Amino acid sequence: MRNRVNGTSFRQTTLRSSIRCSGIGLHTGEKIAMTLYPAEPGTGITFRRADLGGAEIPAQFDNVVDTRLCTTIANEDGASVGTVEHLLAAFSGCEVDNAMVELDGPEVPIMDGSAEPFVFLIDCAGLASQNAPRRAIQILRPVTVSDDGREASLEPSEHFSISLDIDFDNPRIGKQELTVDVTSHLFKAEICRARTFGFLHEVEALRQSGLALGGSLDNAVVLSGDEILNEGGLRYTNEFVRHKVLDCIGDLYLAGGPLIGHYSGRRAGHAVHNKLLRALFADAKAWTWTSLEETIAEPAEVEAAWPAPLVAATA
Repeated sequence: MRNRVNGTSFRQTTLRSSIRCSGIGLHTGEKIAMTLYPAEPGTGITFRRADLGGAEIPAQFDNVVDTRLCTTIANEDGASVGTVEHLLAAFSGCEVDNAMVELDGPEVPIMDGSAEPFVFLIDCAGLASQNAPRRAIQILRPVTVSDDGREASLEPSEHFSISLDIDFDNPRIGKQELTVDVTSHLFKAEICRARTFGFLHEVEALRQSGLALGGSLDNAVVLSGDEILNEGGLRYTNEFVRHKVLDCIGDLYLAGGPLIGHYSGRRAGHAVHNKLLRALFADAKAWTWTSLEETIAEPAEVEAAWPAPLVAATA
């Protein structure tokens, strides 16, 4: 039996070895150490708070407790971990099914504000194939949610793709749209380097609310009017919408596995993404588990099935 076609593994994967890093929490401002460990098949992504006696928090949509500016998950005892979306996006983009993430603080380090440092860690640790089939959540019928002008939907498709648009009252951002067929190759080449962003005029209010205490030009794109304050400017002309796609990939990995379906979002963020997953799993006829091997094209079909190039539009 083939184990991999078109870059997609048919077997569950974990890290080949553990790897450690440290960094600042974007919202707490605390220095936090993080270690990524291999995990057993079928266990998914789990966070462990070493500073709370090893309390574990599974990375699942129904454990999301806060979506203000980031995604925070917690267990039934109240142990929580914030800003999980960039690391989860890296796990998703690198096709890591099972891993344990140990932290000595309440938040995943922000690093440079993108998922690239986490992709680097995963690549350094390496991947190990496990003796268990890789499964995905296949969307069977459309599911749509909305909230105060923000909308998101999932509908059936033969692969995982995202269409997302953003609209900010800022002349440097404005309206941006991005459509991608999400593959590991595309994630690493086109999405993972896009950084989170914020506005200088909002910084003081956020800090008074106990948020963005660790934010700086080292870990976020900061705008003052139409000016980018970061030395070197943007990594992409449409880095803002690319980062929103990155966030979406991370938030949707809280489904508990890869998705096979098309996501559409309009001004969507963490809160709407979680609302969408809750609506999806509340409808037993809208989804099913499926083997990834059953959904991958045969070798003769691979060239025709290769994802289309990145499509982007800005206005």
